[in-house]
Amino acid sequence: WLKRNKTRTLNEKTPRASRRVKVGSMGDGTPAMGKRHKKTHGLCPRCGKRSYHLQNKRCAACGFPATKIRSYNWSKKAKRRKAPGTGRMSYVKHIGRRFKNGFREGGAPPARKKRPSGDK
Repeated sequence: WLKRNKTRTLNEKTPRASRRVKVGSMGDGTPAMGKRHKKTHGLCPRCGKRSYHLQNKRCAACGFPATKIRSYNWSKKAKRRKAPGTGRMSYVKHIGRRFKNGFREGGAPPARKKRPSGDK
């Protein structure tokens, strides 16, 4: 095709046969997925996700080693996932009970006063 039309312009579309993928070459679809065996991201020391870029030494999820945790207002759902109450809350879950008892520390709680037998 090129031998006959050597004066082809850049705007002219290429013929249909030359746009096809050659039989021997591989595309970027399912067969190419089997060739991926390198790790770009590892586990982050701060958030524990597999988002820590091993070459750049920066977490894509939390922004480690930056002091402030990475979060953006344009992603409401991502902020919801990381909000307080979505984890173990190992400290905060005891605060309500401690507040009710006046944040007392030390030995046994004070003795309760007995009510008269006639009261309900």
